[in-house]
Amino acid sequence: MFKGSFVALITPFRNGQVDEPAFKKFVAWQIAQGTNGLVPCGTTGESPTLSHEEHEAVIEMCVAAAKGRVPVMAGTGSNSTEEAISLTRHAEQTGCDAALVVTPYYNKPTQEGLYRHYAAIAKSVKIPIFIYNIPGRCAVDMSVETMGRLAQIKNIVGVKDATGDLTRPGLQRLACGADFVQLDGDDGTALAFNATGGTGCISVTGNIAPKMVAKMQAASLKGDGKAALKLQDALMPLHKALFAETSPGPVKYAASLMGICTDEVRLPLGPIASETKDRVRAAMKGAGLLR
Repeated sequence: MFKGSFVALITPFRNGQVDEPAFKKFVAWQIAQGTNGLVPCGTTGESPTLSHEEHEAVIEMCVAAAKGRVPVMAGTGSNSTEEAISLTRHAEQTGCDAALVVTPYYNKPTQEGLYRHYAAIAKSVKIPIFIYNIPGRCAVDMSVETMGRLAQIKNIVGVKDATGDLTRPGLQRLACGADFVQLDGDDGTALAFNATGGTGCISVTGNIAPKMVAKMQAASLKGDGKAALKLQDALMPLHKALFAETSPGPVKYAASLMGICTDEVRLPLGPIASETKDRVRAAMKGAGLLR
């Protein structure tokens, strides 16, 4: 169930509010394009700026629009364990297939604190839990050893690895077991990540190039390295352009060029620079997404 191209969905805004019609249409388009799974309310979905009511509404809309056709892995993390438990319980009650729980940001817990945080969340629900390890945003890095301890908890089933360290998949497979699901958190390393033990990617680029990203993942996972590399080469300038500034600014601008939604982001993010817009547009043309 948890393999291939999972897309970290943007949250469309219009005039400061969640654009519900655009989001529902976007989910349907993602599925039609071949996306293997949906991840609402992650970093790309601007979860830090969503109210609790908006957060829950976006997850509910995603589950309803998906209609069971692909799995939904909801972002439910927080730097408060009790808040993360509440959000994860809501995701379970809504019918999500899994929860993606980011390492606590700002608090900088120890490895023991990380273990206890995830253990408490896992104990509170029955749905599968994925660890989201992204040291660059959270200022804390879950060690391989801690992940190995957590993998012994029945419903902690995998990781979104955004460390950028391509030794991690092999080390984590040894520590957590071959059945522990490893999804990359960086489009640029997704092909190499699969080659070292990964089974997919939670993609930002998939927001605007879902068919290409899904085809690359499919080719990679069936062992067609030549086809996968050709697609990854075509996508690489786009992968880089979408992080020329803090995400999701660039990918929302790209989505606006495709008529998916506005390029509106919430403060403290602001409009991207004109130079970044030029770079994003050029990369989209290079990938065949724009004329």
